[in-house]
Amino acid sequence: MPLPRTMARFNKIVTNRVTTPFAQLLPGTAVVEHRGRRSGRVFRTPVLLFGVGDDLRIALTYGADTDWVRNVCAAGEAVVHTRGRAIPVRDPRLGTDRQASWAPLPVRVALQAIGAHGYLDCTPQPHR
Repeated sequence: MPLPRTMARFNKIVTNRVTTPFAQLLPGTAVVEHRGRRSGRVFRTPVLLFGVGDDLRIALTYGADTDWVRNVCAAGEAVVHTRGRAIPVRDPRLGTDRQASWAPLPVRVALQAIGAHGYLDCTPQPHR
């Protein structure tokens, strides 16, 4: 796993609450809004976000075996909040790239250093 589970638990309880308001405003960051698989509750998770072709790509810094990734994949949809916009997405697809060749150089180096090889691609839904 890229980052330790204890850090993931701490971030879920403490850090995410502090960073979520900023993550939807800064370039390269976003907040994924998703529903719990069992509880049905709405959750908001700060992430690193990149555009790849027509898709949105999220770096999986804690790996693919996290609650939020499982929630998005199970639902098949989520809402990505970034830079003042809410973007509904669908068709989540997991992938790996050991080199993180899709990421800007500083991010690529950081992802390689922590062993975060996974990503989640989602397709933005057309505007209605």
